[in-house]
Amino acid sequence: MKKRIIALLLVVSLVGFLFAAGQAEASGPTAAKPLVLRYAHMNPASSPNGLQATYFADKIAEKTGGAIKIEVYPASQLGSISEMAEAVSMGSIAMHHNTYGGLQPLLNDLGLFDTPYLYRDVDHLLKATDPETSPALKELNQKLIDTRGVRILYSFYFGTRELTANHAVYSPKDLAGKKIRAIPSPIYLAAVEGMGAVAVPIDWAEVPVALSTGVADGQENPVSTLVTSAIYDVQKYAMMTDHIMGSEPVVINEKVWQALSAEHKKIFTEVARETRDWASNYVLQNEAKDVQTLKDKGMKIITKADGLKVDEFRASVSKVVNDRFGAAWGKYYEMINAIK
Repeated sequence: MKKRIIALLLVVSLVGFLFAAGQAEASGPTAAKPLVLRYAHMNPASSPNGLQATYFADKIAEKTGGAIKIEVYPASQLGSISEMAEAVSMGSIAMHHNTYGGLQPLLNDLGLFDTPYLYRDVDHLLKATDPETSPALKELNQKLIDTRGVRILYSFYFGTRELTANHAVYSPKDLAGKKIRAIPSPIYLAAVEGMGAVAVPIDWAEVPVALSTGVADGQENPVSTLVTSAIYDVQKYAMMTDHIMGSEPVVINEKVWQALSAEHKKIFTEVARETRDWASNYVLQNEAKDVQTLKDKGMKIITKADGLKVDEFRASVSKVVNDRFGAAWGKYYEMINAIK
């Protein structure tokens, strides 16, 4: 009897062991909880900026086999532009994209990459804002890492900024006394004031209400943003001033970056390049269509052919920017101008 009980216990133990082993094998690597990173930004999910964030997140999940999951929070769900930038520095948000001017609260010199009329073309812009190869950005990215614990992972072209208002504008004198919304950063305030207007710093989430209530008379953004944010509902005219060719940096908390394995860092770097190219091409391919959409929605488009004095805007804006930042940023401008 005793032998039978012992034998039975052995059988039960063996079955239990085999069951547990089977469960362990079945749940193996795939059962490990993924690393979840939060990526927050201010744009609508359907905008080019929002789409590139989703594209990046999807590619990371795919290429890490689900080991890393990036949760994207669009439309300023996790704070204002400056709050999200600070949150990446503090580590409460892992990733974020912004304008270079929008990152000035973290490192003021980053605003130079949003200097009006700085780039020859999109290729020049992408080279100048490549954190791996641009001498100016490599230097400032290291400073950003050392002082604020934030790393620029990649930058993408997100459009060329144009002016909108509820009255026709042809030269800087037409903006005298007009309140134009500016991104709350020194370089954007200088750009708008250089155009002849009164710069009103307003966070992006508040812009539609500010325009509809008269807190601001106009604003400036790429045509893709004018479409996805339905600016045509509150503005009548779009002036093709082409005053800032914009590159938007995607940043990651440095501690998060350093905690990644060498393999995962390599994947992030590869996906960063792929996303940069995808997003930049997406914006370029849709710019003409976006302008047509604005026309279809009732906006009047004013170009150089219509008498828009772009050269006057360039001269006026460049003077203000040079007076305020030329001494501090001159060496970086030389680095950028030297890029072939």
